[in-house]
Amino acid sequence: MTRLLSSLALAIVAIAVTTAAPARADFIDDLFGGAPASQRYKYGMFGADTGPIARTTVNFESKQPAGSIFISTKERRLYYILGNGQAIRYGIGVGRDGFRWGGTHRITAKKEWPAWTPPSQMLKRRPDLPRHMKGGEDNPLGARAMYLGSTLYRIHGSNEPETIGTAVSSGCFRMVNADVIDLYSRVNVGATVVVQNN
Repeated sequence: MTRLLSSLALAIVAIAVTTAAPARADFIDDLFGGAPASQRYKYGMFGADTGPIARTTVNFESKQPAGSIFISTKERRLYYILGNGQAIRYGIGVGRDGFRWGGTHRITAKKEWPAWTPPSQMLKRRPDLPRHMKGGEDNPLGARAMYLGSTLYRIHGSNEPETIGTAVSSGCFRMVNADVIDLYSRVNVGATVVVQNN
């Protein structure tokens, strides 16, 4: 009788595990923001790994309202303003010499796993680039992108986390995918973005 009950219990557990597998896979996919399995190591457990520069909440006085973004190209940091003298600070990659800029814009669009079409100016400098790339793990815009005004510039993810904290882009601001997913979930279309270049 004990063997029968043990066998029955094992059968029930096996059925439960088998039928729960798709739900578990969906849960894991949600935890990683839909990231392809081959790229999940870059996000760390549950997206907590923020790459070479840790995401952190800091004291930060700003004239901008909560929900705004302040970028310091000199510091290579982006601040999402929480209000009450606090902000979330992220490490970013910025434009290389000759491509850094300053000004004030608004977030005009947000996209998940965005496609990338290099602008004509970039194709003149780099004719080896593809003319268009669908969104996905190999796309240089990474997991999310937030578009700045009517400019060609974006705040976007990167499949090159080692470039965070450096000046290598053509004017966009890159973040590790875990950080851009976090920022994307917080910022709204219409939010002000102030870029200080000094």
